[in-house]
Amino acid sequence: MASLFAKFKIVDILSVLGLLLGVGAILIGNMLEGGQLRSLVNFPALIIVFGGTFGATLLQFPPTIFFRSMKMVLWIFMPNGKDPEAQIKQIVRWSLDVRKDGLLRLEDEIENIDDPFIQKGLQLLVDGTDADAILNILELDMVVKENRDYQAARVFEAMGGYAPTIGILGAVMGLIHVMQNLANPELLGAGIATAFVATIYGVGSANLIFLPVANKLKIHVFAAAQLRDMISTGIIAIAKGENPRNIELKLSGFLHTNPKK
Repeated sequence: MASLFAKFKIVDILSVLGLLLGVGAILIGNMLEGGQLRSLVNFPALIIVFGGTFGATLLQFPPTIFFRSMKMVLWIFMPNGKDPEAQIKQIVRWSLDVRKDGLLRLEDEIENIDDPFIQKGLQLLVDGTDADAILNILELDMVVKENRDYQAARVFEAMGGYAPTIGILGAVMGLIHVMQNLANPELLGAGIATAFVATIYGVGSANLIFLPVANKLKIHVFAAAQLRDMISTGIIAIAKGENPRNIELKLSGFLHTNPKK
C-alpha cells in the first residue's frame, strides 16, 4: 500500500539508479563533448574540496551527531523501515491477547521484540501504567529520537552547503597558482585544471550526493517517527481497553498519509 512509510525493499532501487544516473550523465556528457575521464581526476582538487568539506562539517557538529549520520547513510540504499501493515496486525493481536488473558500475557512478547521503543511500551502496559503516563513517556522518547535523527540528516545538508564554497576556494587557489607561474607555461596546466575540477567536485558532490542524501534521510526520519506514533497510539488504545476492531480502524489511518491520495 502506498504511504509515506510504506514497506521498503531490502535495497532501495531508486537510490541506486539515481546515483548511477546522476554521476553517469556527467561522465557520459563529458565524453560526448570530447573530454576524457582522466581530465576530471585531480587529487589536489579532491583533497581541497572533500577535506575542507568534512573539516568544516566536523567543526559544526558534535561527535555523536556526526557518527550517527555516518551510520544512517546506509538507509539510503537499505532503509531501516518496518512494514506498518504487519505492525498493525501485531498490535491488534496484542489487544486480543490482553482481552482474553490480561495484560500479563504480553510479558512473553517483550522478550521476543528487539525494538527498545516497543519493549518500553509493552513493559509499561504490563506494569499497569496509566494511559496518560504511557503517552507522556513514549512521546518523550519519540521527540528525542526524531530530533537526534533529524540533526544527523542535517550533517549531509551542511556538507551540501559547504562543498560548492570550498570548490570555489579550490578554484581561486588554482588561479593563484596560475598567476604565480605565468613565466612557466608548463606549470599553467596543473593550476588551471585544479581550478576548474575543484569547482566541478564542489558543485557536483553537493547536488548529486550530499543534498539528495540529506533530503532522503529526512524522509526516512519522518517515516520512522510516523511509525513510532502509530505504535504509541496502538499501545495507549490497549491500555484504555478499546475494542480490537476499533484499534485496527484507528491505526489504519496511518497508512493513508500519501499526499497524492
